[in-house]
Amino acid sequence: MRDSDQSTARRERPPIGSLGMVWAFARRYPGRIAGAAVALLVSSAATLAIPSGFRLVIDRGFMGGGDIGRWFQYLFFIVVVLAIATAFRFYFVSWLGERVVADIRSATQANLLRQAPRFFEENRPSEIASRMTADTAIIDQVVGSTVSVALRNVVTGVGGLIYLFALAPKLAALLLLGIPLVVLAVVGLARRVRKLSRASQDRLAEVGSMASEVLGAMRIVQAFGQEAREAARFDATVESGFATARQRIRLRAAMTAIVIALVFGAITAVMWQGALDVAAGRLSGGSIAAFVLTGGLVAGAFGALSETWGDLLRGAGAASRLHELMTAEPEITPPPVPVPVPQEMRGARLQFEDVHFHYPTRPDQAALNGIDLDIRPGETVAVVGPSGAGKSTLIQLALRFYDPERGTIRLNGVPLPQADPGVLRAMMAMVPQDSVIFAASARDNLRYGRWDASDEALWAAARAANAEDFLRALPQGLDSQLGEGGARLSGGQRQRLSIARALLRDAPILLLDEATSALDAESERLVQDALGRLMQGRTTIVIAHRLATVRAADRIVVLDQGRIVEQGNHAALVARGGLYARLASLQFEDVG
Repeated sequence: MRDSDQSTARRERPPIGSLGMVWAFARRYPGRIAGAAVALLVSSAATLAIPSGFRLVIDRGFMGGGDIGRWFQYLFFIVVVLAIATAFRFYFVSWLGERVVADIRSATQANLLRQAPRFFEENRPSEIASRMTADTAIIDQVVGSTVSVALRNVVTGVGGLIYLFALAPKLAALLLLGIPLVVLAVVGLARRVRKLSRASQDRLAEVGSMASEVLGAMRIVQAFGQEAREAARFDATVESGFATARQRIRLRAAMTAIVIALVFGAITAVMWQGALDVAAGRLSGGSIAAFVLTGGLVAGAFGALSETWGDLLRGAGAASRLHELMTAEPEITPPPVPVPVPQEMRGARLQFEDVHFHYPTRPDQAALNGIDLDIRPGETVAVVGPSGAGKSTLIQLALRFYDPERGTIRLNGVPLPQADPGVLRAMMAMVPQDSVIFAASARDNLRYGRWDASDEALWAAARAANAEDFLRALPQGLDSQLGEGGARLSGGQRQRLSIARALLRDAPILLLDEATSALDAESERLVQDALGRLMQGRTTIVIAHRLATVRAADRIVVLDQGRIVEQGNHAALVARGGLYARLASLQFEDVG
């Protein structure tokens, strides 16, 4: 989706062609498709047999002087077959709908997990979530209902036409003349319906995205008294979606009215001629009754196709949007033959060689501009500088969330693009500035560091990060649910849990991005002791303003506007009186 031409091409694909992706998932279950097809054929055949039953009742029962009960029993048998076949059809198509939607969601999520951060800068996660819910719900309706109804109407309509020709060829031929008008009306309006369906889904995604964003920031909204403004903004988005949906509904209503008028107008004209034929003795009463009933079924079938066509177009739009997510190619991929990364005895060596980088959302501002930095195995390097200097970017590139435009980054001598990203990241443990806590148990949040860790290892990591006391105080201990974003924990507790997770990973490279920023003085002292032990024998990059962390570093690197302007230890840099000394005087409690 980064390529606008490709995106445009995808949106301009044939309207129903986008449903091919849905069919690709559905055909994994041929047994269910076969069952649904058989049930559909039987139910359509039974539906068409009902007019024949009435014909027999009239011609052979009432007018033929035969056993009328026999023909009513035949008619009742048809109804029973219709009921059973319809039940089986409903079961099979509903099962297929739910199964296909589940598979599409899983496949889409699996592909999203392969994407680099750049993808989520250009595609809002809240909008993606809307596609995963609203669009898949439409596909569920299409697979589990609309397609079945459309096929049933096609089979009933075509089968009914054949039976009409068998009953009264002249009347059927007259009726057939009206079908081209119906087709022209549907085709002429379908393109506009498709465009409006796509636009309607886009508006719906915006509504979901805005609701997610505002509800997730409710404390800020209420703290600044912006409830009325956010309500008005949401109302405007909802109204925009409603206006688009209203246009789509009007167009579909007009299409339905035109189709029904054409179909039933033709039926009325044909019935008029049929009545004349009965009066002249050219048709029996039972035949005209069967013709009327079958004609009504055919008219209803073709009339309903206009509605199902609109639903199919909505499904095609939803499938197209999901197909974009499912087929997006990740920017960061393993090479065909990854180069193994050699292991160092202690830590790992990380080298930045003339690295230049711009974030995709800020192409005019260099995040890093010619960085040369050699971090030796076991060395602790603190990176400081003003906001926007490029400090966190070093960690982003080290994890290969992005590739630099120029220059090379090496891990133990291997350029990062030549190695498997999964192998690279397995050698690193990260503590971000904004701690990420999942809406899961404390145990599962800790186990993100090492999923097979025992409870003893979890408690040891929690103890080292000064998180043991508050975790034991939770109602169910490690089994306690922490809520959305760790809502049951304080900011400092969330950060200590994040540190414990990194401790548990036990990786040769430790990446700390303001890891102690949310801790009070006592907790920070305890965590710094734990980090000091953890850093032994590991390569560590520390992004911090806290003086204790900076002083403990083997080397301090000062960044400004994406360039390294100073390097050295704390005392040397303070004595130099440069940027570091000025930052220290403003931010640190003690610069001596």
